[in-house]
Amino acid sequence: MAPSDDDETDPGLAISMTQKMLSAVTGSVLTSLLVTPLDVVRVRLQSQSTPSHRPSPTNLAGVSSFSNLPPNLGISACCREVFWVNNNAPYCVASPSIPSSTAALDACAAEEVQRKNFTSTFDGLRKIARNEGPRTLWRGLSPTLVMAIPANVIYFAGYDWLRTSRTSPLTHGVFKIHDAYAPLVAGSFARILAAIAVSPIEMFRTRMQAAHHASGPTGHFRETLHGLREMVGVEGYRSLWRGLNLTLWRDVPFSAIYWWGYESGRDVLTDVRERSRGRRDSVSVRDDRRSRSRSREKENTTATLVDSFIAGAASGAVAALVTTPFDVGKTRQQIAKHSSQQVSNANFFRPEDLAMPRFLWHILKEEGMSGLFKGWAARCLKVAPACAIMISSYEIGKKMAGGMNERRESRSQHE
Repeated sequence: MAPSDDDETDPGLAISMTQKMLSAVTGSVLTSLLVTPLDVVRVRLQSQSTPSHRPSPTNLAGVSSFSNLPPNLGISACCREVFWVNNNAPYCVASPSIPSSTAALDACAAEEVQRKNFTSTFDGLRKIARNEGPRTLWRGLSPTLVMAIPANVIYFAGYDWLRTSRTSPLTHGVFKIHDAYAPLVAGSFARILAAIAVSPIEMFRTRMQAAHHASGPTGHFRETLHGLREMVGVEGYRSLWRGLNLTLWRDVPFSAIYWWGYESGRDVLTDVRERSRGRRDSVSVRDDRRSRSRSREKENTTATLVDSFIAGAASGAVAALVTTPFDVGKTRQQIAKHSSQQVSNANFFRPEDLAMPRFLWHILKEEGMSGLFKGWAARCLKVAPACAIMISSYEIGKKMAGGMNERRESRSQHE
């Protein structure tokens, strides 16, 4: 049910678009600072290769061609100390003339693979901090902020406009829909606009976070930027939106589930509070939305913070779990051409080039359900608090702005 024309008490209508944008910016900064480490681990978990039928290091002792060697063969300090290999060598290969070399190579390769591969979210946090430095956990923070601020401004302010504005096509006109489905539709449309706007920045951030080489923050930035330039030179600017299809497959259902769950959760919490005060039993179904809006307007800051935090976290966790397969597909597609060799080799077949349903089906056949839901724990651990912090910061910001507007109006009336 859309708000009626005589409904002047909706707090969302008393807050300017600029104030909503500032609330979204504040939430974006707090959320990015707190959850970027979990996002780095999520990208690493989803992009690391699943163990397959690769030749063992022992069988490489007498190989004469390096064209088909697999990665992660112990290019580490361990290898260089044992074999005294030149620092520019692309692989750590044992000499067949040294009897004990293959055993040492096995140990070095195993050490390197174990160092770079994560078994869980917390294992990834620990290994990245220990092997690459704690600052690596915040790699990609700058592009994250550059992406999150405009994305959340478009997303949250756009959602509020679609849900509360009298000029919204969802509340008036031929597109008017029932209030029960409004969160699903409004969340979906707001996410589509935000995803299109920031897709190139997200491409840059994902590739930067997936980089393993310890070349320092400046080196990672330049390396990622160089890779994007090569990609654009070969495939054109449209390649910057590679993965947008999968991003929309992930984000549109996520937003629909999230906003429906969030508003439903807030409604339940508001009803419970009002019933405990004996105020909800006489309220008709028709007046539910306006009654809840007035109740929230009268809530103190603590109640607003608690309700929005709980509803945001619960709804975000469920939406994140359901849409994890699409997140896995999006991440793998975006980093498919991370190396210059893959970019230049047009004949190299990649499953990531398949259409989204076929690509996810390929992952299911090759790796099973565990492959589709790889990194689900890191994703849920990141998304749940991120949603909770973002939405509670946004709601508190709007509440403070509404209070400030009321005080300003009250002063103007007394003057």
